[in-house]
Amino acid sequence: MTRIDTTLIEAARLKTGPHAVVIGAGLGGLASAMRLGAMGYRVTVMDRLDVPGGRGSAIWKEGHRFDLGPTIVTVPQIFRELWAACGRKLEDYIDLRPLDPFYEIRWPDGSKFEASGDTERMVEEVRRLSPGDVAGYRKFLQDSEARYWFGFEDLGRRSMHRLRDLIAVLPTFARMRADRSVYAHAARRVRDERLRMALSFHPLFIGGDPFNVTSMYILVSHLEKEFGVYYAMGGVAEMARVMANIVSEQGGAVRMETEVDEILFDGDCATGVRLADGEEIRADLVVSNADAGWTYSKLMRNRPKKRWTDPKLDRSRWSMGLFVWYFGTKGTRDMWPDVGHHTILNGPRYKGLVKDIFINGKLSDDMSLYVHRPSVTDPSVAPDGDDTFYVLSPVPHLGHDNGVDWTTQREVYRKKVEQVLETQLLPGLAKHLGPEEILTPLEFKSRYNAPHGTGFSIEPRILQSAWFRPHNVSEEADGLFLTGAGTHPGAGLPGVISSAEVLAQLVPVPSEVDR
Repeated sequence: MTRIDTTLIEAARLKTGPHAVVIGAGLGGLASAMRLGAMGYRVTVMDRLDVPGGRGSAIWKEGHRFDLGPTIVTVPQIFRELWAACGRKLEDYIDLRPLDPFYEIRWPDGSKFEASGDTERMVEEVRRLSPGDVAGYRKFLQDSEARYWFGFEDLGRRSMHRLRDLIAVLPTFARMRADRSVYAHAARRVRDERLRMALSFHPLFIGGDPFNVTSMYILVSHLEKEFGVYYAMGGVAEMARVMANIVSEQGGAVRMETEVDEILFDGDCATGVRLADGEEIRADLVVSNADAGWTYSKLMRNRPKKRWTDPKLDRSRWSMGLFVWYFGTKGTRDMWPDVGHHTILNGPRYKGLVKDIFINGKLSDDMSLYVHRPSVTDPSVAPDGDDTFYVLSPVPHLGHDNGVDWTTQREVYRKKVEQVLETQLLPGLAKHLGPEEILTPLEFKSRYNAPHGTGFSIEPRILQSAWFRPHNVSEEADGLFLTGAGTHPGAGLPGVISSAEVLAQLVPVPSEVDR
């Protein structure tokens, strides 16, 4: 069993206070463990992987570091607040580098759009593509700011587990037309289809269909503009490593290669966990950072559920799957000078492609790609003169009828992705390819216990958000709490870190725990 900082973990045995077990060392689980440790809990984090971070971990091949999941940090103040809650300063631990531009969007007709935090630069980008949409874009920014203050700073940072919490916000939802989709709201403000895409694609990065997810998520435009987009030197995996060490410094234990098989109960109260090897670990409270669907269907498989039954989970709409190709290139550091840190490469279709992914469950011949080239900012990701790339394509999850057989399509699809990159972004790529790795929905299912191999758990549609989402304090048992992408407020780094903040508001203070 791999341990992080053995000396500090041994010191954890000397810490008194009620015991909290955290299942999963993803970013949400680690943030929850940090907050619980700061409150005075004796914390044990357990994860089946060999390194912390969950989807935010990394692998190394031939000198190339491949960050497996999140690639950027937004809303850095929520990380500063997390560190401050633990008596620390973020900047003493993490080197965040601002990105400018945030990303570049490209279309098949050769047009481009650079996103940045400078409003006037953004206005000029809009003017260049569609002069008649400048006024509408300014209105969109106002809409985005209003939804940021309500949707993120208010709803996103407090619990929504009581029905009265939902009822209280319904008038604001109605006034802000939360029933509209993100795309529909963008379409009301701008006419150019390229701009509609540029203003509405963000839900895809938290697992949502822009044509069905609530327009509250247009808040991301303000969030990016106001707080910037950053890259953590060393990758998000470095953030996870640091967070795990802070848990240890607080007197907690981080046990890797330790698989939780089942949550234990005494009557209506969670009392600990049973590991895959049969060991039972008792706890005063249990926090699951495993996917909410996995928590209720597998970790509580022997316990009747009141709300999150298997049929209800089966009826839920899940986020899309991801095909991610990680590869290194040899001798390319000075090649492709027009390709920056982040590029979004659009295919010929937007709505049709999204419908194939989310509704039809069809693997289309065309695709849109997110291309991450971290070596532009962080040379340590690759040997001198080389590059490291991460290319992501949204694809259907495994739960659709006649789903994709990735055992046969894996290499076929990789070649299609390579061809798109060769012809549209990285000419000569094939001659420079080095080490590579691929994750399909099959690997997301096996590596992360993700239901249907999804990338982002339950899709954040309006009737699967806030009160309708699995609650941070479980409806199924006392002493059981949830954190991470599958609970409130949702997926993405800001979402899972905020879920830990919500958790800290709900758990009892250690002095009130009946031991």
